[in-house]
Amino acid sequence: MSVTNLQLKPQAAPQPPAQVIALGHPGRPGTDSRLARLAAQTVTNLVPLLVTLSIFLLAWQLICSSPASSLPAPTRVLEESWDLIVHPFYTGQGVDQGLFWHVFASLQRVALGYAMAAVVGIALGVLVGQSALAMRGLDPIFQVLRTVPPLAWLPLSLAAFQDGNPSAIFVIFITAIWPIIINTAVGIRNIPQDYQNVAKVLRLNGFEYFGKIMLPAAAPYIFTGLRIGIGLSWLAIVAAEMLIGGVGIGFFIWDAWNSSLISDIIVALIYVGIVGFLLDRLIALIGRAITRGTANA
Repeated sequence: MSVTNLQLKPQAAPQPPAQVIALGHPGRPGTDSRLARLAAQTVTNLVPLLVTLSIFLLAWQLICSSPASSLPAPTRVLEESWDLIVHPFYTGQGVDQGLFWHVFASLQRVALGYAMAAVVGIALGVLVGQSALAMRGLDPIFQVLRTVPPLAWLPLSLAAFQDGNPSAIFVIFITAIWPIIINTAVGIRNIPQDYQNVAKVLRLNGFEYFGKIMLPAAAPYIFTGLRIGIGLSWLAIVAAEMLIGGVGIGFFIWDAWNSSLISDIIVALIYVGIVGFLLDRLIALIGRAITRGTANA
């Protein structure tokens, strides 16, 4: 073949490589837009809270600044309780402890009582929700007992246990168990009939039905009861510790009252509120993770 017969085709000029925008890579547009949305969402959520908190503190300062006021203003609280605020891990003798240790002692009691209430409450709730006979026999008793105030159980528990610590744990148990039982039973009774039909078609045994059908279907109701229970537990332990004494945030508040340390009481109440909020959010997040978002957080 001669050179003159060759048809030389022009080659296209090399194109520059396409610019790849990697989402999540630092300095790239995808990350910038995500950070911008996150910053905007943070500002949207925080600004109303900060404004409301500022108005509340300003009103508190103005109302309690008078020498005739029986409650301290925020500036006075900081002045009188500064050591308590900046030394939460202080360790002394007996009940002379920093606020962290008082809160930690209360949380230990709450953890024990609440864990027992969760196990027993879910089991009884499943029984009442699954069995019509158990529903007729136990539900009226539960409805009566749940109306008894938590602290009304304290003298009885002290008589039974002869010690303050197990008595406080029992008060937490008896306080938290009722919403767990009721919500679990409601969740079991509201399992769709289609789920039960599928279980019959698949010939699931009792354990398989419980683990694969019953618990997942009732989980949003169960975690609603658990959230209510943890809130009631934290309320009950603070009240119970005022009576049983020892290390605990409830006793600290009562001891501060007896010593006329109103500023210390206010600081302790802030601790109580923050810890209660965190406990609620913890149970809500666990429920949301287990139920894959069907339990409201």
